[in-house]
Amino acid sequence: MAISGLTALTFILLAAAICAVWLPPVRISRRMALPPWSGCFVAAACCGLAAGVLNPWSAAALAIFCGIACLAATARQPSVSRILLTAAAAIVALALALHRLPGFNNPLLISALTLSAGAAPFSQYASFDKGAAGLVLLALLCRRADSAAAWRDLLKKTWPAVLATTIAVLGAATWVGYVKADVKLSQTTALFLATNLFFTVVAEEAFFRGVLQDRLAASLARFRHGPMAALVCSALLFGAAHAAGGGVYVMLATIAGFGYAYAYYATQRIEAPIIAHIAVNAVHFIGFTYPYLR
Repeated sequence: MAISGLTALTFILLAAAICAVWLPPVRISRRMALPPWSGCFVAAACCGLAAGVLNPWSAAALAIFCGIACLAATARQPSVSRILLTAAAAIVALALALHRLPGFNNPLLISALTLSAGAAPFSQYASFDKGAAGLVLLALLCRRADSAAAWRDLLKKTWPAVLATTIAVLGAATWVGYVKADVKLSQTTALFLATNLFFTVVAEEAFFRGVLQDRLAASLARFRHGPMAALVCSALLFGAAHAAGGGVYVMLATIAGFGYAYAYYATQRIEAPIIAHIAVNAVHFIGFTYPYLR
């Protein structure tokens, strides 16, 4: 569906802010440096206000959320205040991702589209609230690759998890008759995948892996299998979060969750589960029935 130029610019700037998380801070003075993502985010919010995607209340909620996350990121570690602030940031992020905070007018990009014979129709929104939640968690509370060597090590450890997760999830989905092979490239492919990556995948992985799994693993580190327990909890909660899609969807999301959680466990960097997640979604969208057989 057509959206206004200002609305499109709002989401382009939000996506740019997510990409800018990996850029070094820009030095303003001897004592001050600003991360590039923050400028892009402010610009996105201003455009969103002008376009009607946000209103003053939702903009204020985002500002408060950023403040809580900043305090959590800079609090002394370990400390009770850091734990409480991180929990508060995670709760607000979850409310944003679930669209529970008012004042967001997310545009509908794809409306009741049937991609192939036998497939259920699907719609897709560009979600500023969920995208913003992912951005702030990613920028302030997630561990990221910070060098070429870290990226090389990450990619080396990630591709087996990507391959195994893709085969497991789509193999199980095909086996139970949820999808079937259906290779296609439609006019909506690029739009769908970009929107899915920036405004869904980043937020889900930042929350479930970068915050939830990471903090659980840290708190359980003194136990022999603590990090593995955190992995299992992350995967099971990820599956449960998809309960609205029904039992089969929960099963498939849980299988996927184990793959994404393992990618984070193996690398300790948020990029790994993001890569695994968007890879599974891309293969599903391009190579199989999307979203599922009716």
